[in-house]
Amino acid sequence: MSKFNVLEHEIVPEHHLVPVEEEYKVLKMLNVTKENLPRISINDPAVKALEEIHGKLEPGRIIKIIRKSPTAGYYEYYRVIVKSVI
Repeated sequence: MSKFNVLEHEIVPEHHLVPVEEEYKVLKMLNVTKENLPRISINDPAVKALEEIHGKLEPGRIIKIIRKSPTAGYYEYYRVIVKSVI
């Protein structure tokens, strides 16, 4: 039996791990700090799927999400991994 990969589901937007060396550039472009980014739990199924690709991910890493919109086309959204989301 094969394991289901949530990232391959048609309604789940693309999730990409931002390389550590590019995090500063992303934060500067957005004019924010990691504390200002929306959060995503380390236990989120999309983060777990990224761990299958990249290995264990630590809180503080940035995830880029590419969403499709019927009016705006594609747009990028960023989240920071946290231990838990309250």
